[in-house]
Amino acid sequence: MEGIMHRMVSVNGINMHIAEKGEGPVILFLYGFPQLWYTWRHQILALSSLGYHAVAPDLRGYGDSDAPASSSSYTCLHIVGDLIALIDQFGVEQVFLVAHDWGAIVGWYLCLFRPDRVKAFVCLSVPYKPRNPKMKPVEGRACDFSMEMTITFADFRFFIFFFSPLEPGEIEAEIARAGTAEVLKKIWTIRKPGAPCMPKENSFEICPENPSTLPSWLKEEDLAYYVSKFNQKGFTGGLNCYRAMDLNWELTASWTDVEVKVSIKFVVGDLDMVYTTPGIKEYVHSSGFRHCAPLLKDIVVMEGVGHFINEERAEEINTLIYDFIRKY
Repeated sequence: MEGIMHRMVSVNGINMHIAEKGEGPVILFLYGFPQLWYTWRHQILALSSLGYHAVAPDLRGYGDSDAPASSSSYTCLHIVGDLIALIDQFGVEQVFLVAHDWGAIVGWYLCLFRPDRVKAFVCLSVPYKPRNPKMKPVEGRACDFSMEMTITFADFRFFIFFFSPLEPGEIEAEIARAGTAEVLKKIWTIRKPGAPCMPKENSFEICPENPSTLPSWLKEEDLAYYVSKFNQKGFTGGLNCYRAMDLNWELTASWTDVEVKVSIKFVVGDLDMVYTTPGIKEYVHSSGFRHCAPLLKDIVVMEGVGHFINEERAEEINTLIYDFIRKY
């Protein structure tokens, strides 16, 4: 893709695939579920042309990177460890960080654990909230917005709970029955405001008589790339990050009430399923968010934009990233 280079690197005991282009200060891009390095293709091309070394890894469990079998190998400590080792590979002290969705949660952990390695952070979609010391996020299933945004409803399964079952294999089987392409299209086209919940029956609400269509910002060849990689690797690696949420809670007790001391720009769409979850919008615009992230410089809410903001409004996101990081 227009000069994007691919290679494998050894980090933290696994082999990681990275896509990269350009020379200059490093920008590290982290994606969420269910995506791959490919979601950042527009940003890689744009930012590398502006004098930056743009790097997008396939995180452990995804794409062409290794996928350890046990969900206990997908904790925030493992993934942040992968990223620190990756940063070391480039021989730099600090990187710019851009992250979205679950990648944003990983990004917050990276900034929390190693703020010395992050020059500035452009966070898309998912704000930071400190660990709730009173309750595990999945086990408790409380109506509380914590770092993993726990919430539950009587007749639905909250999106994150749906992806963090006690019995591995259940979700994978449901995805297999529905078909990879149809599941990806269904998730990518979510634009209904409110908490992202899924029915207990036919969780992805896929109807063969009325199949989902690709959003305008994705092409058939884009879908084909994702489908080929997920059919090859499967979804278990990505799902294991959700399955490790309670273990993350146990491992991060020492960081309870610790503030994130990194310069941050937060960007979200006004139709984003996270932003429109009850309580989140209010939190983002409250003093609470700024208290937890005291170096938060700016909050940008983009009108008419859904969750997958970096692809839906690629050019605008490229500009927002560049205008922020060029100050450092």
